[in-house]
Amino acid sequence: MEIINQKDNKLIFKAKIDESLANAIRRYVGEIPVLAVEEVEISKNDSPLYDETISHRIGLIPIKTDKEINEKTEAKLKLSVKREGEVYSGELKGDVEGVYDKIPITILTKNQELELTANVRAGKGDEHARFSPGLIFYRGVAEIIMDKEFRGEIQKVCLDNEIKEKGDKIIVIDDKEKEVCDVCEGICERAKKKAETNYNDELIINIESFGQLDVKDIFKKSIGALRKDLNEVSKKIK
Repeated sequence: MEIINQKDNKLIFKAKIDESLANAIRRYVGEIPVLAVEEVEISKNDSPLYDETISHRIGLIPIKTDKEINEKTEAKLKLSVKREGEVYSGELKGDVEGVYDKIPITILTKNQELELTANVRAGKGDEHARFSPGLIFYRGVAEIIMDKEFRGEIQKVCLDNEIKEKGDKIIVIDDKEKEVCDVCEGICERAKKKAETNYNDELIINIESFGQLDVKDIFKKSIGALRKDLNEVSKKIK
């Protein structure tokens, strides 16, 4: 396993892993429990937005999720604003916190008010998108073989990619954060020539978090949920 790039809410790495297993891990992100707003009780709304619109916006605000939560975890958030200006997610106060403080909810003018209570609970992404902690997606590591005449043009575009020479051909290794396979093929097509693309047994795996959980925790918990279901299947077979 080789880490290509790592940021606060993003992890990209290269690994030798079967595509079917990678796809199963990707799908099991929807089995990770996270916190999200389930219901919103609005007692006062003078803003220009309908109650339903405000409820929808609040429902999609990512909530910080403790590693030890379970499917029975519940919490409450309250919001009471009586001032002119924009109302942001950071003004929701209660048992838990939003991940981001500056998500706009609505705007109030002079003498307008917004008052509400939000009920938070744990849920899974396969139930509703608001319970999704992030995304996992992947692509294969490719070698693009093309005529040597394209080397100068390819070097201008693929600054980080390794380029090998083999006879009258060059081989571009597509194993970095940015995918260059389509770019290389497009350069050849414009010259009415073809590029040969071959894939090996490695994958570039991208994990992106919406902020409720760390990217590494998303990957680990997805594997854990998959392992749990496989163990259940194994028990039933026995």
